[in-house]
Amino acid sequence: MDKEQPLLEHLTELRRRIFWVLGVLVVGVVIGLIFAKRVILFLKSVPPADKIAWHVFSPWDALRLYMNFGMVVALLITLPVALYHIWAFVSPGLKKAEQKASILYIPGAVILFLAGLAFGYFVVFPMAFFFTTAISHSMGITELYGAAQYFSFMFNIILPLSALFELPIVVMFLTKLRILNPLRLAKMRRYAYMVLVILSTVITPPDAISAILVSVPMILLYEFSVFLSRIIYRKQLVQDAAWEAEYGDQEELDEQSEQAVK
Repeated sequence: MDKEQPLLEHLTELRRRIFWVLGVLVVGVVIGLIFAKRVILFLKSVPPADKIAWHVFSPWDALRLYMNFGMVVALLITLPVALYHIWAFVSPGLKKAEQKASILYIPGAVILFLAGLAFGYFVVFPMAFFFTTAISHSMGITELYGAAQYFSFMFNIILPLSALFELPIVVMFLTKLRILNPLRLAKMRRYAYMVLVILSTVITPPDAISAILVSVPMILLYEFSVFLSRIIYRKQLVQDAAWEAEYGDQEELDEQSEQAVK
């Protein structure tokens, strides 16, 4: 029973933190629904949406549009809270220095997520939209855009990019936990490049220029992740060497003493 108690305590804590995150998510959805109309009207007034007429093709489209924006706003609000609770759950297993360093990842993760949103909205989404519009014009097709479909198309591009922009933070955190290191990342480089190029091709129009414009930043993000991992790994090696120099000989003497007693 004593052995099971810590596990039960961990599960209870995990459940409590999950409830906190879900509660913030619900509040975020409510806030998003309150401000959804203003955001939608603003996005409708800027390119490329300012030159097209929107329609709805079912009574549910307007409601779906509101819910999509509510979820996106809720995601932005919940992200730092979820990252904090993840950190708080795993921090007892970290050293004090690692706890202080890893808490700094939370604002970095939020900044990178917003950077991914900006890159997706201002760079990738316009390319994809104008590419598909050009294809329609070349075939003599008149566009009739549904409002819900327009924003679903936009979110399907910018949200995956925002998640990909979290790569440096994820790599730094896993390096801090000694799950990853720059040597492993270097070995995986060719496979990582291939995956990133494939993802860039999937979320962009099917032309080489668009794929290159997206894949190059993704590859640079990976290399930046390797660079950050190398910095953390070097500090870990220095700390391990210092620990070994201070305690290694004493532990060896203790082991020899125990063997002599036996």
